[in-house]
Amino acid sequence: MTMLPVRGFSLIELMVSLALIALFATLAQPLHELTVRRTQESELRDALRQIRVALDTYRQASEEGRILVQSGASGYPRSLDLLVSGVKDARDPSAAPIHFLRRIPRDPFAAPDVKATASWGLRSYLSSHDRPSPGDDVYDVYSLSPATGINGIPYREW
Repeated sequence: MTMLPVRGFSLIELMVSLALIALFATLAQPLHELTVRRTQESELRDALRQIRVALDTYRQASEEGRILVQSGASGYPRSLDLLVSGVKDARDPSAAPIHFLRRIPRDPFAAPDVKATASWGLRSYLSSHDRPSPGDDVYDVYSLSPATGINGIPYREW
C-alpha cells in the first residue's frame, strides 16, 4: 500500500501564520491613524487658507469701491455665506455679482452633521486675537475642535 503525501497545513502552522498577521496589523494601526490625522490636518490647513484668502479678497474689493460698505464698517463680509452667494459689483453697470468662493469648506474635525458654515468659529474685526468672538463682520475663522495638532499647537490657534 502506497501512502499518498499529506497536503495542507498543520494546525500549528495556521496558528503561527494568524499570529504573525495579527502582529503586523497591530503594528500598522498607529501608522494608519497618524496618516489619517495628517490628512485631516492638511485639509484643515487648506480650508483655513481658502477662507482667509477669500476674506482678504472681499476686503480688497471693498477698499477698491467694488463693494458698497457703510461708513465706519470694516469692509469684511457680514457672514461666510456672502463669500459664496456673492455681492453686487458697484462698478459694473449690470451689477453682476462677485463671488469669492464656490463653497465654504468644512472643518475636517467638525461633526459630520454640522453645516460647513457652522463648523467654524468666527472672529470679528473688533475682537482680540487671543479671545476671538463673533460680531458684525467676519474677519477670521478658526477651528472649533478642542484637539491639539501633531505639532503641539491646538487647532483653534491655527
